[in-house]
Amino acid sequence: MLLEFKVGNYLSFKEPVTFSMVASSSKKEHEENVFEANDKDKIRLLKSAVIYGANASGKSNLLKAMNFARYFVIMSSKESQITEPIDVEIFRLSTETENQPSFFEFAFLLEGTIYRYGFETDRTEIHREWLFYTLKNKEVKLFERKKNDFDISPKFQEGEGVKDKTRNNALFLSVVAQFNGNLSTNILGWFGRYKSISGLRDSYYLGYTMARAEKESFRSKIMEFLKCADVGIENFDLEQEEIASSREIKSLIPIGSVKTIHKKFNKENISVSSEIFDLLSSESEGTKKLFAMSGPLIDVLEKGKVLVIDEFDSRLHPLLTQFIIKLFNSKINNPNNAQLIFASHDTSYLNKDFFRRDQIWFTEKSPYGATDLYSLVEYRKEKEQGEEKGKVRKDASFSKDYFLGKYGAIPYIKEIKTLMDSDGNKTLTDNHE
Repeated sequence: MLLEFKVGNYLSFKEPVTFSMVASSSKKEHEENVFEANDKDKIRLLKSAVIYGANASGKSNLLKAMNFARYFVIMSSKESQITEPIDVEIFRLSTETENQPSFFEFAFLLEGTIYRYGFETDRTEIHREWLFYTLKNKEVKLFERKKNDFDISPKFQEGEGVKDKTRNNALFLSVVAQFNGNLSTNILGWFGRYKSISGLRDSYYLGYTMARAEKESFRSKIMEFLKCADVGIENFDLEQEEIASSREIKSLIPIGSVKTIHKKFNKENISVSSEIFDLLSSESEGTKKLFAMSGPLIDVLEKGKVLVIDEFDSRLHPLLTQFIIKLFNSKINNPNNAQLIFASHDTSYLNKDFFRRDQIWFTEKSPYGATDLYSLVEYRKEKEQGEEKGKVRKDASFSKDYFLGKYGAIPYIKEIKTLMDSDGNKTLTDNHE
């Protein structure tokens, strides 16, 4: 379960910002959207969170930062990475950051214990790396690294003897896990259970859904999901074979097709037979996306994982996106407390009847190109007519106030006075001639 993620000097993030899934103290806002993470630390976590902002404000960059850090933790110790530069990109619009490393940190709950793990890196080497855990409300260090200088606690015995095997461009935690360290392996397992998908590239995870649908128990859950979404599919068949992946001969990827089955009616509108369609060539773009997403969504809900989706609502009706969000916020359909984090432009669920204030986040760029990140529960509005300066009220009209620019994070579009001349064939940029 994710508590917090921090990032700095990466893409559009100059100064470190913090994204949090820790619920605020308010207990009168959608308690069904919150769960008790553990009794020991009395932490309440959010089941879902949405990120709003103008185009190019940094929404996708936040999710890219999460995905880069996750991937690097899992893969940095692999032999294929020995001579490769680290695929990290600093904030490029300031001289202050051009020679500084990028910063990443996760706080998460694993088997009832809170861990805080992070690292700083540039394209050639790891500058810093650290791992702490919380014991009786106090943080305890497991290890801390400054380039090739390691401070390893006796509580992290699995790290002894491994530091000399750690390359400059590899994470110590990943190397320890490669040597079968128990805790480090469990932590990498947590990162492995964190899923990230793009709402624009459903073909990337269609194969996963097809592979999982081979099992009848999972297939029935996909059908229940599709029927609840009301896309008209009564059933589906798979025509599937496996070929070797070009990257690794042992890694098999499913190919083939999905045949969707629809009811066929006579003139009295009585179902008399069925008609078969090909998913990719005959169904709508939204239906294709919904089918492809069903596998990752059901898997995450089943196992209590973290799911991050960029462009979540692309090609989906707002009621369908609301349906999926409600699955995560439900106590019945999300018994293992899976978490959904997504970026969106759809304000139909920017609503006090749908989300808590701490579930709504905004990204906004400064005039100097740096992204700021803040939640609605943190935002302090300026004094307005009939209102005092202070926090956003939980009964405020979130969507209306957002479009009015009260929370920032919207594009400020200037009026175009002359785009075309009177003949309709010259652009504004031509007028200097």
